[in-house]
Amino acid sequence: MVLGFAEIGRRLGRPASTIMREVTRNGGPDAYGAQRAQRAQEATEQRARRRRQAEPPAPPVGDSSHGRDPQAVQNLTESFAMLLEQQGMPRMAARMPACLYVTDSGTLTAADLVERLRVSPASISQTVAFLEQQGLLRRERTPGGRRERYVVDDELWVRSS
Repeated sequence: MVLGFAEIGRRLGRPASTIMREVTRNGGPDAYGAQRAQRAQEATEQRARRRRQAEPPAPPVGDSSHGRDPQAVQNLTESFAMLLEQQGMPRMAARMPACLYVTDSGTLTAADLVERLRVSPASISQTVAFLEQQGLLRRERTPGGRRERYVVDDELWVRSS
């Protein structure tokens, strides 16, 4: 009995595209016999056993170099972000300014934000674009450096009120 990719997918609870990709990866429909299927299963199990990357370390919750309690800084950041969300700001757009406000320097790079907020660089990029459009954030270049740093404008609250 010969079954199509869609029927095999339905029986296995997988998309037909996944079935087709596995069959193609292992020699195509003409060469995919019982022996090939067994080798394909073994190869899949081997790939699944590969070591997964360790979880990244917990993000820094603030600059603790000045004797601040990291948990208190974390709580403040979360409370401030929640307040901004309640005012109608999107979640990620609320988390970024809150994170910037609790730093001593008031500026962070995209890499710093990725690490602290534990999100993808694409999320940071999209959120920066949104916040810049709203006039809530600006970019600065470090003199002599290539990296951009993001800053919450000090005059923001004056202008907004």
